[in-house]
Amino acid sequence: MLTSKRLQRTLARTTEVRGIGFFHGGDVAVRFHPAEADSGLVFARSDLEGQPSVPARVQYVVPSQRRTTVEDGPARVEMIEHVMAALAGLRIDNCRIEIDGPECPGCDGSSRAFVEAFDQAGIVEQDAPRQALVLERSSTVREGDALLAAHPGSAEGLTLSYHLDYGADSAIVNQSYLVDLTPASFRREIAPSRTFLLEAEAHALQAAGIGRRATPADVLIFGPDGVVGNSLRYPDECARHKILDMVGDFALLGMDLHGFVVAHRSGHHTNASLVRRLLQGLEKEQELVPRPPTLPFREDGTLDIQGIASILPHRYPFLLVDRVLKVNAGRSLVAIKNVSANEPFFQGHWPGRPIMPGVLIIEAMAQAGGVLVAATVDPGARVALLASVDQVKLRRPVVPGDQLRIEVSAERIKPTSASVTAVARVDDAIAAAAKIRFVLVDAKLSA
Repeated sequence: MLTSKRLQRTLARTTEVRGIGFFHGGDVAVRFHPAEADSGLVFARSDLEGQPSVPARVQYVVPSQRRTTVEDGPARVEMIEHVMAALAGLRIDNCRIEIDGPECPGCDGSSRAFVEAFDQAGIVEQDAPRQALVLERSSTVREGDALLAAHPGSAEGLTLSYHLDYGADSAIVNQSYLVDLTPASFRREIAPSRTFLLEAEAHALQAAGIGRRATPADVLIFGPDGVVGNSLRYPDECARHKILDMVGDFALLGMDLHGFVVAHRSGHHTNASLVRRLLQGLEKEQELVPRPPTLPFREDGTLDIQGIASILPHRYPFLLVDRVLKVNAGRSLVAIKNVSANEPFFQGHWPGRPIMPGVLIIEAMAQAGGVLVAATVDPGARVALLASVDQVKLRRPVVPGDQLRIEVSAERIKPTSASVTAVARVDDAIAAAAKIRFVLVDAKLSA
């Protein structure tokens, strides 16, 4: 189920991190720029002609050993998981990431350097809702001994659990870690955890020309007697780092994830497989959404007042939507309300200083939400009745001459209920915002 629980976020200003690439060994700089709402996370190769870019989405993931790589034409960026974890862990949804090499800097093998850079740059909210996928059924991926299972959670948010098991004779002891993921818990408990490998694995990689500039001070290398040339930050740092990788790889979903994910011996490939499976399940659900009869759109794709009146039961002076500019059935809608000096409520609210009542702004938003529901569920069979209004924010007065632009995003629309988030703007300023719920009843019973 898709929902919106928060506003999107981006960086307040540009910031930079420099370091060495663990796999190719080159010096690399990565610059993080603020980006517009709904633009997502995008990598751009500043060292290549034309600065080709690749979105950080699972559709662009290509096979790579021990790391996550995205590629689109000439734009290829490797070992993105620690950068992605820092962005997702701090809930930074939109960012242009310019990098002058083929892989992200390894730094100390964790996400800490990126988190510190983002905290110094600052993070700001944007005037657009962030979509989230709320798990309503379990989904499991098995690959050999690896298991990754995503289950519905008992509350909003994401809980991650990892059980690490290298075997009884391994220098890396069995360990488990569980965390309720928030920006605070990510900074404190996950971001500092570092990449790890066995000493024999490190020698084999360096013999193959991989990681020659990396030292035991950069990553955790486990020999027969424990960590070589370094010390643990947490007793269960390896399990925590596996969760860090999960956070980074799950960000390839392109939206927040709400649920409870349990992992055993899984890695980057398994993580990406689960993300693909979740997206496939979402696509199937959307295919099953019943499509209503064609609404009375004009040739330009809008709904005029006559079309709106054929959908909503409201009439003058209580019909508060003048035109619907755009409808994406099941997802979003944009409508307008022209606030005239002749509105009857201005006679008493208030004489000498006319201001549109906040409750009527909310009512206009609810009516726009009702049109979105009607565009998704047959209005001849089901009628949306207002059930509740939550998280109301009234931010500026609306006066004669203003035009309200109402933007509605669906959280869920089912045969018996619906939930939307709505924002009303005057020019670029938010006038009001709210979360609105409806119950859907039989059209005959509501007549």
